[in-house]
Amino acid sequence: MKENKLRIIPLGGLGEVGRNMMAYEYHDQILVVDTGMMFPENDMLGIDYIIPDITYLKQNRSKVAGIVITHGHEDHIGAIHHVLEEIQVPIFATPLTIGLLEAKLARYGMAGKADLRTVQAGQSVQIGPFKVEFFHVCHSIPDGVGLGIETPAGLVVHSGDYKFDHTPVDNWPSDYAKLAEFSQRGVLALLADSTNADRPGWTPSERVIDGALDQVFSQARGRVIIASFASLISRMQQVANAAQRFNRKVAFVGTSMQDNMRIGRKLGYLEIPEDWMVSIEQARSMPESEVVIMCTGSQGEPSSILGRLSTGTNRLFDIIPGDTVVLSSHPIPGNEENVFRTINRLFQRGANVIYENIAPVHVSGHASQEEMKLLLHLTKPRYFVPMHGEIRHLKQHAVLAQMVGVPAENIATLENGQVLEFVDGEMRLGERVPSSYVFVDGTGVGDVSAEVMREREALSRDGIVLVNLRLAHDTNRLLSEPEILSKGFVVARDTEEIFTAVRRKVTETVSRANGSLQKDVEQAVGNYLYGETHRRPMVFVNVSRF
Repeated sequence: MKENKLRIIPLGGLGEVGRNMMAYEYHDQILVVDTGMMFPENDMLGIDYIIPDITYLKQNRSKVAGIVITHGHEDHIGAIHHVLEEIQVPIFATPLTIGLLEAKLARYGMAGKADLRTVQAGQSVQIGPFKVEFFHVCHSIPDGVGLGIETPAGLVVHSGDYKFDHTPVDNWPSDYAKLAEFSQRGVLALLADSTNADRPGWTPSERVIDGALDQVFSQARGRVIIASFASLISRMQQVANAAQRFNRKVAFVGTSMQDNMRIGRKLGYLEIPEDWMVSIEQARSMPESEVVIMCTGSQGEPSSILGRLSTGTNRLFDIIPGDTVVLSSHPIPGNEENVFRTINRLFQRGANVIYENIAPVHVSGHASQEEMKLLLHLTKPRYFVPMHGEIRHLKQHAVLAQMVGVPAENIATLENGQVLEFVDGEMRLGERVPSSYVFVDGTGVGDVSAEVMREREALSRDGIVLVNLRLAHDTNRLLSEPEILSKGFVVARDTEEIFTAVRRKVTETVSRANGSLQKDVEQAVGNYLYGETHRRPMVFVNVSRF
């Protein structure tokens, strides 16, 4: 007889912000929740983004019964095309999220190739042994849901990203009644968003932004340029409403921003009259006081529209002195440097920049401490697992759970890859599964290793020195003077003088080499350069024999 065992397998989103992916396994069936990506950290040179390690899912692909997506943000859908290349199963999501998934898959040449199934908040679907109930939650994008996952081992509540906004922009508050109903049925485990676990109080309502936008629009004499995530559909609506109040036309710029705007309007999540929208070409010829431009780049990404505007390299339009630029987002942890560098450059180009530190032009879409306590009270779980956040967030969320009465031994603060098992209602740790970063670099997925990252860091720090040797075919006799080339290596004194000394050192080393000549030369040159400059460039030796 099989054990009545439920396994919870975090593949991303624990100990980090982004890359959210959770797997639930019962007997020989697996349910996957979310397939997110994460922005690279500043020292991850050349990396476009990071996705979860799905080795465990590939090893057990015949067991995967389906994928559920809680909402349409990139940290929850950004890796979907990579996952579908390996695992073809039905994907369940609400209408707006389905629309965003279709657009994303189309951009990667996968239009029509996925089995996308639309569900509504309030509905439930049976996926293998899992009965998944979708309940509405407020977030910074419409159509977000949390999940009640009924399994033979018990009921698990998976919050998704949420906040308890009593006055949401779409007038659709979180489903408190369903959460209370779960508690009546008995919740085995609650897995809840920890992003703002270190923020006291309540997260302000999205409505706060309306007043801030009105103030910005009333004071702006030139164009207003608003940067936001392309998936913040509710922010698009708020900007469009403010534009109408102040008699300005809106231009949406950027492929993802335009795609999401069209999806939002088509599905009824955006109500913007056609005659209040213009193209960027039309906007350029209109009086500056009658234009609002909404674009991407609120995280300071160099290739985004705002990033290119800050460096003067955007094709469609430039910053004009007197423009008011609004960054309607909060910097993702670790990305603050990029954001503030972009802000500084925009100021240099003559723009007036307004960001979160100056005015309430952004509010978080995530619950703060009091809302987290309320969720725990509403669901009354036996066990609690904090998710979605850095380790400091998970630990603080665990503290909050203890404050409202969850015993410490019933709280599991996990790391990615650490399996958690529930057997006959009791919690225990299982084995670990692969959960390392999978780097996406151009078209390469997972082919950049930690060793390659270390090499890139070394190259960026100290540069490269290349030694070309021309040797006799059958001996180590030099046929000409060693050639020394360098890139990114700066020395304290005259370059020619130090490279002359390096050539002498190479000649001496070649004359007495009796083992691996290339290795001996690399070591000799590296040691000499460090002794002279206290820098460690990567040294490469190329040997040609004639």
